[in-house]
Amino acid sequence: MQRWIPFLFLLFAPLAHTHQDPAPVKRAIEAWLAVQTMGLPGQVSYEISGLDPSNQLVPCQSFDVSRPNGGQSWGRTNVVVRCLGKAGWRVHVPVHIRIKREFLITARPIPQGQVVDAEDLVTQMGDISELPVNILVDATVVVGKVAATSIPAGRPLRADMLKAPLAVRQGQTVKVISRGPGFSVGNEGRALNNVQEGQVAQVRLATGQIINGIAKANGTVEVNY
Repeated sequence: MQRWIPFLFLLFAPLAHTHQDPAPVKRAIEAWLAVQTMGLPGQVSYEISGLDPSNQLVPCQSFDVSRPNGGQSWGRTNVVVRCLGKAGWRVHVPVHIRIKREFLITARPIPQGQVVDAEDLVTQMGDISELPVNILVDATVVVGKVAATSIPAGRPLRADMLKAPLAVRQGQTVKVISRGPGFSVGNEGRALNNVQEGQVAQVRLATGQIINGIAKANGTVEVNY
């Protein structure tokens, strides 16, 4: 039995010393990230954890780098590195993509239900990869929105903190425009519900008829036939 030991040692010894150099893998990831982050706003930087130096991967010279399904475009995430050689191994490598840019914070407390104006907002420079993905950076999409909850001063603004203002209020007298092939008729009625632009409003006409239409930003309700 002892005479087989040297043979077994020679057979498995190369496998015990299998090792992928982390440097070319890191270079492949860096090249991929340089392209993928090119269109991101702000100052972009990234950190790559790289392969474990004590890995036992079969050496490879050519790699494909991709983002896993559901992977984030920035922040703490992973990339998938696949060996294009015969080894064909596949590993996930942690990366941290940082984006330094200005984002919106509240200049003063905003009570729930208050319409946000420009004086309620200031900007702050920071790494938005450490903030929620729905952080807001453009004041033009915030001004005119309504606070969905009370927001303290100095709080980074998120999309879920705001909602669109009401286009039509319950009890409001609204103009109803009925449109169809070759005709357009105007009427008036009383709104039966609170709705935002683009939502379905119920309106009771002077005749007592209740109709459904789409609320517009100007407070009118449009019915299409």
